[in-house]
Amino acid sequence: MLEWNDCKKQPQLSSRKIDMKYLYDSNAFAPSNVAPSYWRDTAPAIDDFPKLSTDDQCDIAVIGSGYTGMMTAYHLATRYGMDVRILEAAQPGWGASGRNGGFCCMGATKLSYQQMIKRYGLEGARSFFDTQKESVSFVASFLKDNNIAADETGEGEIALAHKANRMKELQEEQSFLKATFGHNTSLLQPGDLTEMGLSGDFHGGLHNPTGFGLHPLKYARGLAVLLRKNGIPIYGNSPVTQWTRHGNNHILRTPEGKLTAKQVVMATNGYTPEDLSKSASGKLLPALSSVLVTPPLSDKELSQQGWHNTTPVYDSRILLHYFRLLPDGRFLFGGRGGTDASPTGSANAERVLRQDFEKLFPGWASIPHTHFWQGFVCLANNLVPYIGPINEDNTAWASLAYHGNGVAMSSWAGQALADEIAGKDKVSKLTSVLSRRYTNFPLPALRLLYLKAAYVYYHVKDEWL
Repeated sequence: MLEWNDCKKQPQLSSRKIDMKYLYDSNAFAPSNVAPSYWRDTAPAIDDFPKLSTDDQCDIAVIGSGYTGMMTAYHLATRYGMDVRILEAAQPGWGASGRNGGFCCMGATKLSYQQMIKRYGLEGARSFFDTQKESVSFVASFLKDNNIAADETGEGEIALAHKANRMKELQEEQSFLKATFGHNTSLLQPGDLTEMGLSGDFHGGLHNPTGFGLHPLKYARGLAVLLRKNGIPIYGNSPVTQWTRHGNNHILRTPEGKLTAKQVVMATNGYTPEDLSKSASGKLLPALSSVLVTPPLSDKELSQQGWHNTTPVYDSRILLHYFRLLPDGRFLFGGRGGTDASPTGSANAERVLRQDFEKLFPGWASIPHTHFWQGFVCLANNLVPYIGPINEDNTAWASLAYHGNGVAMSSWAGQALADEIAGKDKVSKLTSVLSRRYTNFPLPALRLLYLKAAYVYYHVKDEWL
C-alpha cells in the first residue's frame, strides 16, 4: 500500500491479489461466513448485486455497503449529481449493518460527557449531543420518506440499574443531562418497571425518550433497493484487494476488476482490513458483539418473566447487555466481550451469553434460543466517531468508529460525509468532536491484549464494585 504522501507519484500497479490482514481470525471476515441471524431469516430477499468483473471508472468510489456507505453514495448521487460506485466484499448489509441489535439510539462514544467537555469544550459536547439526537430523527424520517418498512418499535431507550449503587449514577446522569443539554429523561423506580412490563432483578432505570428499535437488515436492504432504483451501482462480492494512487486517480482492484475514481470513501468500520490503507493501519479496534434470539414467546411465557415492553433496553454494566422484545414476541439478548472470533471462540461466546441470559431472566431459563450470531463493532483510540478526510489532498474520506451504537449515527454520518465531500473547499460544518482525525493506538500490535485486560477489569468492576 502507498503512503498518502506518495499521492503525486505514479507507481506501476500490480494486478496480483493481496490477502488482507485482520486482527481476528480471518474466517470471521470471509464473505462466505454469513451470520445465521434472525434478521436474515425474516428480511425480504433481494437480488444479489453483480460483482465488478471489468474496468470501470467514476467520480467517487465507496468501499462498503453498510448504512454509512450506502447513505453517503445515495446523497452524493441524488443531492449533488456525482457519479458514484460502491464496492462490497459480500452483499449489502452483510456486516454490522445486518448483524446489530437494531437499537436506533444515542451513544456512539465511549467518553462520558464530562470527559468530552474537558477535551472538546462545552459547546463541542453540546453540538455532539444535539447531533446524536438529530441522527435518531434522521433515520425515522428517512424510513418514512422512502417507504422502508423496518419494524420500528418502542419509545426511546431505557438504562436499567443492575446493582443498587448504579441508581445513584443514573440520578446524577438525569440531573446532568437536564442542566447541561436541557434534555429531559425519566427516572424509574422498580415499581415503575413492573408497571411498564420490564420486570427483572433491576433496581430502577432511566428512560431516555430519544430512540427506537428496528429490523436492521430490512433497513439495510431497503437502502440497497433505493440505490438500485436510483441507478447507483453496487458491486457485490467485490472486495478491495489493493488501493493505490496513479496521478490524480485512486485505483481500487478487486479479484476480477479495477475501479478508477477521483475520490474514495472508506466506509468499512469494524470490518476494515489492517492493510486497506495506511490511514487505517493501527488506528481502529474491532470488538466482538454477540446476539441470541428466542422463539416467539406466548402470553404465559411473557407473564412468567413479567416482560411486555418493546422499548430497547440495556443494563448499567460497562460490558453491557442489551435486549428488547421484538414485534413477533421473540426476545433479543446481546452482549459484549471476547477476543476470539474463531468457530471455537464463537461457541464459547454463545455459552457465556446463554448463561448471562438465564441469570438475568430466570423465568425463561428453560426456553431455548433459535438464533445466535456475532459481529464487530468499531472503536477508535479517542473513543468518538470520525467523519472527514484521511489523506492530505482531501480525496480520500472515511466515516467510522461508532462504538457499538451506530444505527443512527452511521446513517446521519453518511449524509454528513456527502456534504463534506461536496463542499470540501469550504469550512467544515461538523462539530470538532467528529472532525478531529483519529490517531494510532499506542503499540497497535498489542490492541487485542489491551482489550483482554480491559475486559477483565470491567468484569470485576461490573460485578463487584
